[in-house]
Amino acid sequence: MSMTSISRSAKNSEDLQKDSDRKIALRVRDVSKSFKLPVDRANSLKVSLLNLLHERTGYRIQQVLKDISFDVYEGDFFGIVGKNGSGKSTLLKIISQIYAPDSGTVSETGKLVPFIELGVGFNPELTGRENVYLNGAMLGFTNEEIDAMYDDIVEFAELQDFMEQKLKNYSSGMQVRLAFSVAIKSQGDILVLDEVLAVGDEAFQKKCQDYFFEAKRNKKTIILVTHSMGDVRRYCNRAMFIQDGKIAKIGDPEKIADAYSNSFLGTSKSDNEHPEGAKESSLILDGIKLTVNGAEQQYIEKYEDFDIAVNIHNTEPVESTALRVDVVDGRGWLAFSLPDRDSKPHVLQPGSHTIVYSVKNTLAFGDFHVDIVFDNGTKRFVIKAAAYQFHMRGYAVSAMPLMIPHTEVTIDGN
Repeated sequence: MSMTSISRSAKNSEDLQKDSDRKIALRVRDVSKSFKLPVDRANSLKVSLLNLLHERTGYRIQQVLKDISFDVYEGDFFGIVGKNGSGKSTLLKIISQIYAPDSGTVSETGKLVPFIELGVGFNPELTGRENVYLNGAMLGFTNEEIDAMYDDIVEFAELQDFMEQKLKNYSSGMQVRLAFSVAIKSQGDILVLDEVLAVGDEAFQKKCQDYFFEAKRNKKTIILVTHSMGDVRRYCNRAMFIQDGKIAKIGDPEKIADAYSNSFLGTSKSDNEHPEGAKESSLILDGIKLTVNGAEQQYIEKYEDFDIAVNIHNTEPVESTALRVDVVDGRGWLAFSLPDRDSKPHVLQPGSHTIVYSVKNTLAFGDFHVDIVFDNGTKRFVIKAAAYQFHMRGYAVSAMPLMIPHTEVTIDGN
């Protein structure tokens, strides 16, 4: 056994010992859930009788969750990630007792507060003020309690000038901000969040982030379902990746975020520093950085163009266009890939090289990471997932480019 394997085993044993010393806030055991999806509509008595005669059910079973088991410990910020349709939101609704599982059990210690489908129960014909009292009553507050917290709710939502208007005149963002501001007043031991870190504009998101950081400092147990790998890396101490209704991976949030991003390329990242595929291609990543006007940055302002410098080493000749730099957003979607289609191939002779991609920035606000990929037209695999993370502070002209309009590529100063 290698020293790396011994060290990893020792760390895992330490982690297990730490977990065994902590109290379990949420325990999920062998949870499965399926839904009946209609395939034939029996819109007449004749069709119903024929279905009965031929023993046709008129529906098919969709298995959404399959024997899910995991523990969340007190004080955990636990992330749950997965592609659309993987079963994440269904699992959250089972945890929140909105759905009942077909089999298995869920038990929690303390009061659980779900932040799921914010604003459910709002009445568009009532004013913002009236909806605060309506939503507060649904959360179990008395009128006196809502009176005491009303000004704080309005101030947090930043809707002072709109509270006497009917809700139907609010934008969708204003409605969610109001619902979120009411929901955070519900004091709980376990907070269950479904993508609510993306509520409102950038300034309001900052307030939400401050709230959750404060909740984390107060040792609240938080369960977050998200498509933002930036949030997983920033907040979570543990995470879980769900694929096709099953747990694919659970543990370190960095590895979970890498596995999720990697799943969009149909490859898996090796635990080794350099995957076998990279050795086969004779191309190894030595370093990467993103710079603005020559200075390394991880926070990029709107309209700021930037350079991505990639240091590589190859032992055999490789075409420069076989090295792909994929910029991926927090949901795991590919924003763009470098070099662009107009770049001319250049043969990289054996040795060390620096390739600089000068990017015209049209990215939107949010978290992004850079994957380094080998793609020579016949073979494609990840050399290093999430090799660099950065954040766009503000909005640029377009929401999400399909390709960069023009990218200058410099190889070893040429």
